[in-house]
Amino acid sequence: MAKKKVKVDSSLCIGCGACAGSYPDDFQIGDSGFAEPVTGEGESEAASVCPVGAISVEE
Repeated sequence: MAKKKVKVDSSLCIGCGACAGSYPDDFQIGDSGFAEPVTGEGESEAASVCPVGAISVEE
């Protein structure tokens, strides 16, 4: 599946690591303790693993 632009809203992120654990090529937990995209692109399904809806995907 083609990767799409992804963003993480750090004001919503709780740093649980679900995205980084499920999609380690696309997300990481940064020095701030919150998730951040590795390259700015990721799988669109990654948004569904975030328990607080902090990941958005640009269609």
